[in-house]
Formats: sequence, structure tokens, C-alpha cells
Amino acid sequence: MVERQRADARRNYARILTVAEEEVAARGADASLEQIARTAGVGSATVRRHFPTRRALLEAVSRTRIAALSARAAELAGRGDSRDALLEWLGEVVAYCVSARGLAVALSYDDSAADPVHENSCARSLEDAGGPLLHHAVRDGAVAADVTVGDLITLAVGIVLATEHRGDPAAEADRLFRLAVKGLSPTAPKP
Repeated sequence: MVERQRADARRNYARILTVAEEEVAARGADASLEQIARTAGVGSATVRRHFPTRRALLEAVSRTRIAALSARAAELAGRGDSRDALLEWLGEVVAYCVSARGLAVALSYDDSAADPVHENSCARSLEDAGGPLLHHAVRDGAVAADVTVGDLITLAVGIVLATEHRGDPAAEADRLFRLAVKGLSPTAPKP
């Protein structure tokens, strides 16, 4: 019977996650946990057992997207101009956050008050992935030395959250990102 319960729990988890991905895609980070439970055919207590907080659910929904962005950072790390590689990746983070409703919210949780069991694994994963890109850009003098990956993720999240209710969020987020990029790179003194 224990084996059956484990299999049931795994099936419930997978079903809840599939429904949650659809609900978050349709309604964003405020998707109803009760609606997710009803659609998945489980009780709300089952949802909360697997995902004790909304943050835990958003992070689970975003895990695949975060893995893809992390892989992309690794692909860009040793390639071409370090500034271009960093900005290409960060532009993809912005675009992903616009298209993957809920991802920006998952990245925006503050870790300073977080309990260690539920730390912001999405943001941590992206910070780890972007570290080599930023390191190379700083080393090459293409980005100011005091910029952190956390700063860049915060910038991306802020842009996405500020533009999510505009007529064309993707275009507006990209425009603001390009505007912000002009301030990230050190400028050569004018003669």
C-alpha cells in the first residue's frame, strides 16, 4: 500500500504541476490555487502539501524555463564579444519573463527573509548561470565592476513587471531593456 501511495503522490504532483503551468500561463502569478486543485481533481490540501506556498508553486512551474536560460548562459559564456553575450542572455531573460507569466514574480522574491528550506531557487539558478557571463564582461571592461548578476536579474524583473499590463508587453519590455543597457556599460570619456 505504501508503494501505491507513493505512486499516487507522484501522479498528483505531476497533474497539479501540469494544471498549474496552464493556469499560470493564462492568469499569471495570481492564478487561483483552489482552481488549480479543482482542475487537477485533488483537494486544496493536496496542492498545499506538494506546494506549501505560492512561491514554491511558481518556482516549480518555472523550473524548466530556468534550466533553459541556464543552458543558454553556458552556451554563450565562451562565445564572441563578452558584452554582447551577456546582453543577449539578459535580453532572453527579459523575453522569457514576458512570455512566461509568473516567472518574473518567481524571480522577484526577496531572499533576505526567506527560510532556508524555500530559498529563491529560480533567482539563485539564474545568478549562478549568469555569473560567468558577467565575469567575462567585467574582465573585458565591457560592464562596470560593481554590477552583480542579482542587479541584472532585478533590472529584468522590474522591466517585465512594469510593462506586463501594457498593450504590447514584449515590445515595451525590450525597449526599456535597451534603454537601460545604455547605462550599464562604461562610456569612454569624450576628447
